Amino acid sequence: MKYIWQQKGWPHFTWDARAVAGVLSGVVFKEGRFLGELTGIGFECQSQAGFEALSSEIVSSAAIEGEALNLAAVRSSVARRMEIVLAEKGAVSRELDARVDMMMDATRGWKKPMTVRRLKAWHAALFPNGYSGLAKVRAGKLRDDREGPMQVVSRYGALTRVHFEAPPASALSDGLKELTGWLGEDDPATPPLVRIALAHLWFLTLHPFEDGNGRLTRALTEYLLARQEQTALRFYSLSAQIQRDKAAYYDELEHAQRNSLNVTRWVSWFLSLHSRALDSAAKSLDAILKKARFWRDHAQDDFNAHQRKVLNMLLDGFEGNLTSSKWAKICKVSQDTAAREIAPLVSSGVLRQEGAGRSTHYVI
Repeated sequence: MKYIWQQKGWPHFTWDARAVAGVLSGVVFKEGRFLGELTGIGFECQSQAGFEALSSEIVSSAAIEGEALNLAAVRSSVARRMEIVLAEKGAVSRELDARVDMMMDATRGWKKPMTVRRLKAWHAALFPNGYSGLAKVRAGKLRDDREGPMQVVSRYGALTRVHFEAPPASALSDGLKELTGWLGEDDPATPPLVRIALAHLWFLTLHPFEDGNGRLTRALTEYLLARQEQTALRFYSLSAQIQRDKAAYYDELEHAQRNSLNVTRWVSWFLSLHSRALDSAAKSLDAILKKARFWRDHAQDDFNAHQRKVLNMLLDGFEGNLTSSKWAKICKVSQDTAAREIAPLVSSGVLRQEGAGRSTHYVI
C-alpha cells in the first residue's frame, strides 16, 4: 500500500468537478447569504460576532488535539486585541497570548503572502517555551526524524495502529516551498473553497513539524478563508465544527491519505463540513443579535454597574442557573445587596424569577 505522497504525480491532486458541484454551489450560496446578513448588523455586532468566532476557533482547535484551554482566558486575550470590553476577565499567560497572536496574524494578515518562514514563526508561537507538555519541541524548526519516521498512531492497550506515515524530513523544505508557492499562484480553474480543502490536506500530509501540525493546518485554513472572503474578521469557526465531527474528520483524512491523488471524496466532505460550520454560525449570530436588541430596548434603563455586568453574562450564555448567591459572589457583595439589586430587575420584567425556595433562580 502506498500513501498519497508516494503516488506518482504527488502533490498534483485531481478532483471531479461535476461530483462536487452540488455541495460547492450550496456552500457558496450559504456563505454569501451569511456574510451579506452581517453587513446589515452594524460594526459593533460584527465585532462581537468576530470575537466570538475567533475565541471559539482557538479553543476548539486546541481541543481537537486534547488540549483544554481556559475559555475565559482566551476571550480576555482576544478581547484585548480587538478592543472589546468584557464583563468578566480571565487570567492570561504569555503562552496563551502567543497563541492568540498567531491566530490574529493568520486572520488579520490575510493580505500578506504565505511563506515557509511565516509558518515556522507560527510554530514557534505555539510552543514559546520550547515544550509540548513535558516533551521538548524544536519550536520554529522542521522535524528531522532522528527518532524515526513521523507517524500518526492510535493505541488500544498493547495494540498500536499506524493511521498514516508522513514524508521523510528530507522532503519537507522543498515540499513546503512548493505548497506556499502554489498558494500564491492564481488558479481560476479551481474554486477558492476547493483550493482551501486541498491546502488543508496537503499541509497535514507533509506534517512538517514535530508537534502542532493539526493546529497549524487549521490556522492556515483560517488564513485562506479570510483571504477568500477578504475580511480580517472571522464569523464562523471551522475548528468548532471539526471538533463536533471529529471522528468523521479523522476517518476522511485517513481515507484520503491512503488512496490516490483523486481526492474528490475529501473535497466533497470538507465542503459539507464548511456548510455545517456556517449553519452553526447562523445560530450564534442570532444570539448576538438578541443581545444587541436587548441593549437597544433598554438603552434608557438606569442599570448600575453590577446589574450591567450580570445581564451581559446572562446574554453571553451564563453556565448553570443565576441565583442570588451567585450574584453576590460575582459582584463581591453581600446576599442582601444582591437581593436588592435583583428585585427591581424582576419587578420591571427584565429578569424572570423561576423555581422556589432553594431552587429560585433568574433568567432574562
